[in-house]
Amino acid sequence: MWKRKGRKDRRAAKPVPMELCDLCARVFPEDESVTGYVPDSSAVHATNEWFDGLRLITACSDEHFDEIKDGYAHRPFVDEELWAAKVSRALTTGPPALSMDQLGCRTGLQEPQIRAAVAWHNERVREAQQRSDP
Repeated sequence: MWKRKGRKDRRAAKPVPMELCDLCARVFPEDESVTGYVPDSSAVHATNEWFDGLRLITACSDEHFDEIKDGYAHRPFVDEELWAAKVSRALTTGPPALSMDQLGCRTGLQEPQIRAAVAWHNERVREAQQRSDP
């Protein structure tokens, strides 16, 4: 009979964490990534409101990072868009029906901001419906 090698010798190597470039979609090792935050009023963090209004971008090189960053620099930061995203997060992660005071507590927004956010959202919905109607 023959002797089998021990389990330690048969273990597979640990997988290397990979990243995806937000510009060219190249896959590369995580330790080679260039990452940072850019202002973006459409971005809200799922759990940490400190990151609301900031989008994490990942690139495979400094050049690609700068290109992505420049694209966001030309995009307007719309407060109502950010507020609408905060309201949406509050309504989808907790009770679906909240009073204005409760919504204010959950979002950190004041009533005029909440009303502006709802109006902004409703206008986007109307615009989308008009584009889809023949």
